[in-house]
Amino acid sequence: MFLLQPPQVRDLELFTAMPAALRRPERSDWADANRGGAVTDSFLEGPVFDDAGNLYVSDIPWGRVFRIDTAGQWSLVAEYDGEPNGLKFLDARTLLVTDYKNGLMRLDVTTGAVTPHLQRRNSERFKGVNDLVFDAAGNLYFTDQGQTGLHDPTGRLYRLRPDGQLDLLLANVPSPNGVALSPDGKLLYLAVTRGNCVWRVPLLPDGSVAKVSQFFTSYGPSGPDGLAVDAQGRVLVANPGLGVVWVLNHRAEPVQVLRGAAGASLTNLAFGGADRRTLYVTDSTHGQVLRTAMDAPGLALARGEGHGQSA
Repeated sequence: MFLLQPPQVRDLELFTAMPAALRRPERSDWADANRGGAVTDSFLEGPVFDDAGNLYVSDIPWGRVFRIDTAGQWSLVAEYDGEPNGLKFLDARTLLVTDYKNGLMRLDVTTGAVTPHLQRRNSERFKGVNDLVFDAAGNLYFTDQGQTGLHDPTGRLYRLRPDGQLDLLLANVPSPNGVALSPDGKLLYLAVTRGNCVWRVPLLPDGSVAKVSQFFTSYGPSGPDGLAVDAQGRVLVANPGLGVVWVLNHRAEPVQVLRGAAGASLTNLAFGGADRRTLYVTDSTHGQVLRTAMDAPGLALARGEGHGQSA
């Protein structure tokens, strides 16, 4: 008989905190809608690394993207009229941004210029895009979350092909959030925040999906958010309502639990360091980035070089 072993529990350590001079302790439209009107001086998301080891993070309510160097020093890359969330590199100097307010946007990290990539589908605005990932062929998978939930399970998962064709893969998700791919690219893992779970989405050779299932079930006030996958195929799940990162084996059993400090809201995660064996986690409640050494490297993230720009 198989007996589930208790997971290893470890504490995340502080890498860097947003400097006080960059914090904005004011009300915002985003916080009024998503944080119960609470004053939110920042809300960090979208961690991703460039080739030089710099970490980029978004600040949703204030429309900002920051660069954090290897020493933990912050610099402003862009500030614009938007609500940026997920970040992934198209090429060495261009980030693709899932912007809740504007749709898919491009950010030139050398100049700070922000331009549209795909703002509408068939002339209709998105509900509110959230996170994204590229596969090895340059296909972009992204979530359209908006204010969906169990009361309105109409969140969507899209695939945008390099030639600009947009495919709607799922339209029945109660709050689709983070996305990550398996090492062979045949499975997509989808965080379903208001369903408090992670879905397993088989990607079929003909481009369709089928037999979508619930891979992992969490609990608590706010479910899974950002996702990552390591070289062993383990799925890492940032769970903001619990302030932990779950490290799940192929059976969706937690083999490690990585904890933030009391009150932490762990929203997203990325592997960094020379060998990608250090996990970095955004703690949005405290405006911090946490980290820990891992026993397996994270998967190298594909880029969307050659991805056609759409209007």
